[in-house]
Amino acid sequence: MERKQQGNETPITEFILLGFGNTSHLQIFLFLLFLVTYIVTMAGNIIIVVIVLADQNLHSPMYFFLGNLSFLETCYSCTLLPRLLVSLLTWDRSISVSGCLTQLYFFGSLLTTECSLLCVMAYDRYLAILKPLHYAVILNEKFCRQLVAWSWISGFASVAIILFMMLQLKFCGPKEIDHFFCDFSPLLKLSCSDTCMVKVTASLHSCIFTLPLFLLTVSSYVCIISTILKIPSTTGRQKAFSTCSSHLTVVTIFYGALVTVYLLSGSEAPKDLNKVFSVVYGALTPLANPLIYSLKNKAVKEALKKAVLGVFVFDKSTDISR
Repeated sequence: MERKQQGNETPITEFILLGFGNTSHLQIFLFLLFLVTYIVTMAGNIIIVVIVLADQNLHSPMYFFLGNLSFLETCYSCTLLPRLLVSLLTWDRSISVSGCLTQLYFFGSLLTTECSLLCVMAYDRYLAILKPLHYAVILNEKFCRQLVAWSWISGFASVAIILFMMLQLKFCGPKEIDHFFCDFSPLLKLSCSDTCMVKVTASLHSCIFTLPLFLLTVSSYVCIISTILKIPSTTGRQKAFSTCSSHLTVVTIFYGALVTVYLLSGSEAPKDLNKVFSVVYGALTPLANPLIYSLKNKAVKEALKKAVLGVFVFDKSTDISR
């Protein structure tokens, strides 16, 4: 309180991301771990985007949404992991105030957009299983584009309001952020301004753009699962469940980690535990997305096989022509 009452503090120009603490003996291991995670995440999600665009068999609402989700995961990884890798490699943990707020903005925007896209994908599976005869009529190309556009625009526009309010805050020290990226709560604790309105706005944002989407996603899957359980034949139940199992797995991992982090942030739980779950939804969920869909989705697996065979045949024909 004494620090906030003083009006002549010198504003700081950079923060120090403490990352995973004093883990010098694990520095190389963590760097290699996150480097492999980053490369596999980028490669896997980019491949899914490419095959969704290139394969005519994947030009349907479900895979249109999947392509957008994979593109989002690519952006998501680029927001968090490169800065972490530089920090682990060079030991330079400093980040400018503007750079920190920029990272926070893109992280928050992409997180909100992902909540929307996962909800849209749950709605897609809901219609496919509960209203198959009306599926093509409801999810026409125009409506699909509108749903995706709404997801991206609402995510970036809503978080822009919070960013604008945070730009008005003053940061006077201390400047150590006990996290591996510029997250909202740790950053807010370092401000020497009144943060009450920012907290209220962030809470309203969650109540409007996150919680309802989570509840809609859960409600969709409650209806889906109850409908599947009513299917008389075992084969029919397995076939119906296989159409939504990949997405359900991604949703469970994402929201499981997100809800855990939210609960931990308001408790006296160890900060290291908070960081672990932040890694799950910040790094492992984007990695899990292409792996789960490529392993569990038959259409994606077939498209991948065709793409690999196409590249192999092209290379072979090129060698013969030479």
